[in-house]
Amino acid sequence: MHDIAFVFAGFFVGFIVGLTGVGGGSLMTPLLIFFFGVKPHLAIGTDLLFAAFTKMGGSVALARAKVIDWAIVLRMAAGSVPASLVTLAVLNYVGPADPAVQRVMTSTLGAALLLTAVATLYKAIRGKTAGTPAATAIASHHPTLRSKVLPVVFGAVIGALVTLTSVGAGAIGVLVLMLLYPALSLPRIVAVDIAHAVPLTLVAGLGHASIGSVEWALLAKLLAGSLPGIWLGSQLMRKTPERLIRSLLSLLLAYAGAKLIAL
Repeated sequence: MHDIAFVFAGFFVGFIVGLTGVGGGSLMTPLLIFFFGVKPHLAIGTDLLFAAFTKMGGSVALARAKVIDWAIVLRMAAGSVPASLVTLAVLNYVGPADPAVQRVMTSTLGAALLLTAVATLYKAIRGKTAGTPAATAIASHHPTLRSKVLPVVFGAVIGALVTLTSVGAGAIGVLVLMLLYPALSLPRIVAVDIAHAVPLTLVAGLGHASIGSVEWALLAKLLAGSLPGIWLGSQLMRKTPERLIRSLLSLLLAYAGAKLIAL
């Protein structure tokens, strides 16, 4: 019975991701912890690889459409991947199953969900915007010192946050990119965010696997449901009121974040 429930959970999260673009980690990790009783470190490690595999297909499609600004992806990854490795080293040293570490994970996860709720609501209010082609070219090919250094710094923060909680590579990453590159259109920002999330979640997920924080059988069940869920959600994306759905999701994420902090 649990097997079917895990597949359905994967389908549900995949459907929401396809429908709204909200990161799977912000939904899957609290779902595994609250509804299935999975230990936080196992939920986080498994969800990281779940995110890596689900976003990999999206990145390939975006790369073929030539909407990914790889220079920005590399700047973000220059901060996030080393920060992820450092965080993994700390987790390996103290032990991911240690009760104190579990408490840090759930509290940080709660805070990350609250930030994701704010970022999701911000995107819902702002709606779809588009930068001019000239402005986009300037932002991409003539970066200022600010646009060179800050992506690395924010990337490091996101890398540590994602490795510790599995949350942050989606909505928080988009919000950071919006602030750093206001000239870029929202579709290009989302494309950069998805492309950057793949190496980050893959490195973090494999790192968690190396310290025993991944349930491989659970991962297979979640992916079996998520892949058709993402396809269906993406098909219905243009037929749904995006702002309403994002606003409702922000409330759900805020509730889950507050509940985790209160644990």
